[in-house]
Amino acid sequence: MSDHASENGNLHEAALDILAKRLAKKADIAEEQARQLIDSIGTDWNALLREAHFLKARH
Repeated sequence: MSDHASENGNLHEAALDILAKRLAKKADIAEEQARQLIDSIGTDWNALLREAHFLKARH
């Protein structure tokens, strides 16, 4: 893997980490749950919030 591809991968992971932390805080769910939602749904903020609130209501 080239240095450029490695750098892009690290930036992508850092962005997902920030998104997961933001979602966890906003929806009051565990960060691991937020990461799982991002993995299954993608990065659409409205969809993530909707599903996170649904998940929170179920528990």
